[in-house]
Amino acid sequence: MTSLITTIHIITCFVLVVAVLLQSGKSADLAGAFGGAGSQTVFGPRGAATILSKVTTVCAILFMLTSMGLWILSAKGTRSVIKGEEEGKETAPVTETVKEPTETKAQEPVEKQQQQEKKGKEEGKEEPKGEYPSP
Repeated sequence: MTSLITTIHIITCFVLVVAVLLQSGKSADLAGAFGGAGSQTVFGPRGAATILSKVTTVCAILFMLTSMGLWILSAKGTRSVIKGEEEGKETAPVTETVKEPTETKAQEPVEKQQQQEKKGKEEGKEEPKGEYPSP
């Protein structure tokens, strides 16, 4: 059913495009090219309907009907993804991984300095912290 409506829809689209492009506009005469109103007014008589205007009207109606039909048929075919799953299916257990702290390269000089201070205190030597010798 969907393929039939799609085929009708595509054929209607092509016929509608051709019918619209073949029609002449309201101001297609010489006066309309230079900005004149021409012989036709906005709310005035349009004259007899041509075969192209009738084809355009029929194709526009068919286009809207097939569009709504395809929309309704597309909504019928949708299913939930969850409905297809099995309920008794077991999943793998979730495990937590604990990340141990690692030393960065920026921490290494601080630790070396602290170790040197400890060695100096053990030996009885104190290192000056940020002091410059006086001249």
